[in-house]
Amino acid sequence: MTTSGPSDRPERGTERQNWVERRRDKIRAEVDRNRRGEYTVPTWVLALALVLIVGGWLALIFLA
Repeated sequence: MTTSGPSDRPERGTERQNWVERRRDKIRAEVDRNRRGEYTVPTWVLALALVLIVGGWLALIFLA
């Protein structure tokens, strides 16, 4: 027979709260960086812009 007593692991609720607190801190830090003017464009946006520009040139060359 096993008894359910206190374990060495932290409870699920505290893990979730720690995750939420870390997430809030990351968001707060990002907002602070953006307010200071350290905003950078995400890489996927730059890659998408490059694909659209190259695709537009190729379409202009092959369809014209």
